[in-house]
Amino acid sequence: MSVFLKYFPRLNKTQLSQLNDLKKIYKDLNKNVNVISRKSIDNINVFHILHSLSINKIIEFKRSTNIMDLGTGGGFPGIPLAITNPNVNFTLVDSIKKKTDIVNTVSTILDLNNVKVLNLRAENVEEKYDFIVSRAVTNMRGFLKLTKDKLQQKSINELKNGIIYLKGGDLSKEMKGIIHNEYSISNFFTEDYFETKKIIYIKST
Repeated sequence: MSVFLKYFPRLNKTQLSQLNDLKKIYKDLNKNVNVISRKSIDNINVFHILHSLSINKIIEFKRSTNIMDLGTGGGFPGIPLAITNPNVNFTLVDSIKKKTDIVNTVSTILDLNNVKVLNLRAENVEEKYDFIVSRAVTNMRGFLKLTKDKLQQKSINELKNGIIYLKGGDLSKEMKGIIHNEYSISNFFTEDYFETKKIIYIKST
């Protein structure tokens, strides 16, 4: 069974096909621009795609939710989340043009109409969003500074607007004094890779 269907049995044929296509797409693109480390590209389904999808385990985004993936890199977690949440709007932001070019290419190949890509620094993003997602871009205090005043106040989801951050390791020192919820991804997925991986949620104040 596909690792995606194993954990997300309600995926439709289009979504499953798009998720399965990502490995070949990124392998081809990675030959010219190394956006994913060569040692992890063979494990992209677990290390990058499934890791991104773990966010779906803590929230079912309502239609028309607006999400920014800040520091998206090669498109994670934004691209897998956009595939599995086709009625949600995703803005994928990175300051490095070769990375946003890759993300534009991937979203075009997959015909993801719910994805917008911005080649900008965080401080130059003018819109406000319901959620800001990211994957270990910087330490949390630095990330909070980057995202200050970029969250909408009115919430339309059961989980209040805020930051959803993927990070691994011992976070006790980094998160000290920051009010947050912490979810162990190993509670959702059984692969060894997720043993120390966490989802950090910080509600908008």
